[in-house]
Amino acid sequence: MLQIYKPYFKQIIKLSYPIIIGQIGIILMGVADIVMIGKLDATNLAAAGFANSVYFLITILGIGTLTAVSPLVAKAKGASHSNETALLFRQGLWASVALSAGIGIILWVLTMNLHWFGQAADVTTLTRSYLHTLNAGTFFMLLFTAAKQFSDGLSITKPSAIITIAGLLFNILWNWILIYGKFGFPALGLFGAGIATSLTRVLMALSMILYVFKNPIYKTWLHVKDKQFGLSLFKQIFIVGLPSGMQYFFEVGAFAGAAIMIGWFGKEQLAAHQIAINIASVTYMVATGFSAAGSILVGEAWGRKDKSDMMKAGRASLIMGFGFMVLMALVFAFGNELLVSFYTTDTAVAPMAANLLLIAALFQLSDGVQCVSLGILRGIADTKVPTIITIVAYWVIGIPSGWLMAKYANLSLNGIWFGLCAGLTFSAFMLSIRFLKESKSFQFVADMKKHYKELVNEA
Repeated sequence: MLQIYKPYFKQIIKLSYPIIIGQIGIILMGVADIVMIGKLDATNLAAAGFANSVYFLITILGIGTLTAVSPLVAKAKGASHSNETALLFRQGLWASVALSAGIGIILWVLTMNLHWFGQAADVTTLTRSYLHTLNAGTFFMLLFTAAKQFSDGLSITKPSAIITIAGLLFNILWNWILIYGKFGFPALGLFGAGIATSLTRVLMALSMILYVFKNPIYKTWLHVKDKQFGLSLFKQIFIVGLPSGMQYFFEVGAFAGAAIMIGWFGKEQLAAHQIAINIASVTYMVATGFSAAGSILVGEAWGRKDKSDMMKAGRASLIMGFGFMVLMALVFAFGNELLVSFYTTDTAVAPMAANLLLIAALFQLSDGVQCVSLGILRGIADTKVPTIITIVAYWVIGIPSGWLMAKYANLSLNGIWFGLCAGLTFSAFMLSIRFLKESKSFQFVADMKKHYKELVNEA
């Protein structure tokens, strides 16, 4: 088996490590915010957790929708359709403009009505100003995402990683300056962290787009020969991507819903949840790197009409995602207290967060498998049924069972996390089975005839 999948493991590592570095860089921006804000007090920490839960619940719709760009670009590249890749880049940017407008309006409405969520008054007040500043950077975050997805789809994954790491360093510096008031700037606390994050997103978006336009490695794939299919590709991004966005929405929504319910038990519990979920997010981002690499390889194989490569690339991605998460489960199980100590020494918060990491160790395996499965299914443009599976996993199994365990089994926030674990396990099983089944059923004979006719007509 190792010899069969070894070439695919190498390709996945080559593609995924810059994506993983970039993904971890994005998460580390959140980690930096939480660690630096956590030095203030539990109220600021709870507000940061609440704000990020609301913010990413909505913006993940845009980010998830734009993940369709990379497999669509990979498929076009595999079929040597350079005009299509060029149009996908431009339509991806337009899609980010449309998405940012809708998302910005929704976030503004939610920010002005935070009382709907029933959080403590002091937490709500701090959250409102922070959310406004985060929302100001949404447009640039989605522009960066669209350009990054285009580059990743061409298997050029390093530039976005380098830009993200530079953005991380910029964010940490300006966090330090604006949160604590350095170099003559006023100490703005949580509001300062929001300003630093939005400034970082502006810098990253401009850098990524300029790099794509200026670097000659993209030249072949950016030349538009025929604009007539632009609108159809714009629609295709939403047809494939919007269900993907909904998948992320229901997943992030489940964790955001969990954060809101945990907030009802107290702000110390919410702070503990935020620390644990922040740590778990780092390992999840590695899994998303394998997922993205798998999506690209599967999409390219689909474009070449190579069923064997498509199946092997998907399976190799699943093996790598599962293997990595086994290691992370062990780290969480035996290093939980050490990891939490980097965030807080609060005697009320730290023990609860350490206990949550023990539960997180259980769902690492499921989380890795379901994440990679979603990516490789996206590579074959299968997004609708996976969306239904995601809804059932989180909102029929995860959240209800978690609330029952928290409320009626007196497990408090631990019960909610056990519920999330159950939902992730269901999702991992159903999604991985679906890829194995769907990839086997692919028949490219009709597609090859159609492609041959297209080549003849072009000639």
